[in-house]
Amino acid sequence: MDLFKPLGPLAYRLRPKTLSEYFGQSHILGEKTALSTWIEKDKVPSLLLWGPPGCGKTTLAEIIAEKTGHRFERLSAVQSGVKDIKETVERALAQLPHKTILFVDEIHRFNKSQQDSLLPYVENGTFTLIGATTENPSYEMNRALLSRMRVIRLERLTPENLEKILERAISDSENGLGGIIQFEKEAISFLAETSDGDARRALTTLENISISRGTNDEPISVETLKNILQSLNIQQPIGYDKRGDEHYAVISAFIKSVRGSDVQAALYYLARMLEGGEDLMFICRRIIILASEDIGNADPRALMVANECREAVEFVGHPESRIILSQAVTYLALAPKSNSAAVAIDAAIDEVQKTGTLPVPSHLRSGEGAKNYRYAHAFPGGIVAQDYLPEGISNHRFFEAKDSGAEKVLKERQKIADSIIHS
Repeated sequence: MDLFKPLGPLAYRLRPKTLSEYFGQSHILGEKTALSTWIEKDKVPSLLLWGPPGCGKTTLAEIIAEKTGHRFERLSAVQSGVKDIKETVERALAQLPHKTILFVDEIHRFNKSQQDSLLPYVENGTFTLIGATTENPSYEMNRALLSRMRVIRLERLTPENLEKILERAISDSENGLGGIIQFEKEAISFLAETSDGDARRALTTLENISISRGTNDEPISVETLKNILQSLNIQQPIGYDKRGDEHYAVISAFIKSVRGSDVQAALYYLARMLEGGEDLMFICRRIIILASEDIGNADPRALMVANECREAVEFVGHPESRIILSQAVTYLALAPKSNSAAVAIDAAIDEVQKTGTLPVPSHLRSGEGAKNYRYAHAFPGGIVAQDYLPEGISNHRFFEAKDSGAEKVLKERQKIADSIIHS
């Protein structure tokens, strides 16, 4: 059997043509879901399919067009512009009353004017727009266009989904690799688990293996599969976009893991960022902010550790900097936590925004009024009873120390200071 079939790569040849062949996304395509009902009744509105690579966005758009019997036009936002949109509009108008579905791949790459050019035709129904994006629509899409579309969130495919897709590829003699290659069950599971939820990646790897190995009756074991992947120098890249949705998701998880004192999770998300090629200085900046925002005076050394981490990472560089980052992250994750410094300054800023520039008490000013100022060092403990805040907010409290780590000492000192100052 010819491995180089004329219909294109394996991932393209095996693209599902019906919903029964479409694996995964049961949360949007299950019985009585909104999308299933829209398809069944031919009432599909303009949609924005949002999900990770290889989860089936393009395939789903094609199946919708096939199921509803509408014309299907396709544009790539990477290669197309306003001129291409106008030409598509003209073809759609010429076909009326027959409906057209316009699929725009990577729609978030259209600039504002390109997205705006779609608005009137989505509004008047010249075509049904289906866009596909890997990025968070809230960040990347014009609000005007987004308000005219229903966002459908597609999930990363599960290993079980990918196993079914791989098994279909191995058994399909017409479009797949039936009769060419065999796998042990454990090997299929291994390939599915290491494909990061991406069907295209899984099928491309499978095709590379079949071309390299050729026709062979002996089923491939996990150990053989690992050797083949190593010989082909196939290393599955980490799904990570330094400017996209995954970037925000991973850094958010990293911050919350350190804040929550889960050192294992903190290291895992640090590794995700390192393997994804994240900017080291970006990581260091987040660590420094964490040291003040979530640890603060509960362990003042945390800020020193974070700042020294930045200096060392900048000096050493990658890959050795991973060890320095690991040291800092493990320290911060296990340090006592307090957000009192962050809460205090935000509360003070809120007060300033609310009450404006209240007059500074006269005894705190320079000049004639200062003669009534009481010099703190002249009193026991360096604390004296007098008003420091402006009149009207003299009893406001912004900072409240916590019973966490070294901040316990500050809490006791705050009690003593408050009792004297406001006596």
